[in-house]
Amino acid sequence: MLILEFFKLENLVIIKTAIIIQAYSRYFKFKFSCIFTQTIEKSKMRFFVLIVCISISLLSSCRQQVDDGNNSSKSNIDNSETSKISQDAAQSNEQLRVAVSAMISPKETFVYYQDLFRYLSKEIGYQIDFKQRKTYLEVNNLLKQSDVDIAFICSGAYIDLKSDVEILAVPVCNNEPFYQAYFITNKQTGAKTINDLKGRTFAFTDPLSNSGKLYATNYLSKLNTTPDEYFKSTIFTYGHDISIELVSKNIIDGATIDGLIYDYLKIFNPSKVANIEIIHKSPKFGIPPVVIPTDINSELKSKLQKALFKMHNDSTGREILKKLLIDKFQNGYDHNYNEIRKMRNELNNKLSG
Repeated sequence: MLILEFFKLENLVIIKTAIIIQAYSRYFKFKFSCIFTQTIEKSKMRFFVLIVCISISLLSSCRQQVDDGNNSSKSNIDNSETSKISQDAAQSNEQLRVAVSAMISPKETFVYYQDLFRYLSKEIGYQIDFKQRKTYLEVNNLLKQSDVDIAFICSGAYIDLKSDVEILAVPVCNNEPFYQAYFITNKQTGAKTINDLKGRTFAFTDPLSNSGKLYATNYLSKLNTTPDEYFKSTIFTYGHDISIELVSKNIIDGATIDGLIYDYLKIFNPSKVANIEIIHKSPKFGIPPVVIPTDINSELKSKLQKALFKMHNDSTGREILKKLLIDKFQNGYDHNYNEIRKMRNELNNKLSG
């Protein structure tokens, strides 16, 4: 797997990129962890430059401090454990345990959602306890064990949870509660369709991701092939933004990503997608939902839902939603995820058959 983390500490920007590649017999014959500090020629993908080997424990020791902009509170983030998001307006010592499936890299996940967390803290009067995890499975396990009260998760991860959770709300983006997977490549590859990526390198996001794994695998299945057969080599990046960056820098030839992340970067950080070519868009699927464990306290559920549903009706909430490219939150419906379930079942049946 490939994990890249970016940390901001004591107002100094430190780029710490950790690559952990795990024995892909197609092109690796060993396991290693390293800091990746040089650009890799695409044609020599398998010969990565090793500069400094590091231990996994170094990653878990890194912490980040982020000022909320008005100095009223500070938030500490520990990417491997939990962090507290304090809010002066919170009237209670009670804590709301929040998790986010890492659809984007750990640091970016926190930055992306911190204003929303603070808004919820103010509205319901709870301190926010943010639990950061790197994979969708880890967040799903938190939900199954009722170790979090609310989670923002991927659509593919949602269908894996069965009866363990219920949808609290869904975001509405571009006037609809749906989204798409994008197949992307670097403009320099000259690829115009997925067929042009045959025999090249390709990035997935997470094994449980719909836009970052399931849809692409199902697409290839309809061509009577698999990712292992179709591509020269594949990796998991565990972040849609990381997949985009690898393709943008011509390190990986192609990737399948969440279109919402691409659209966000195109508006707020267009340089990150300037080299990207979208060569395919999937049909529309149910958008990544906000979920809660089924055994959550009913009063807390009501407070959370009320706070999310009213955001677009007040100036502070609207500004936060605008930064996230969300129109509003509304009720979500399980049947919107049936197409994703259908894809997964078809693949499972094909594998078992």
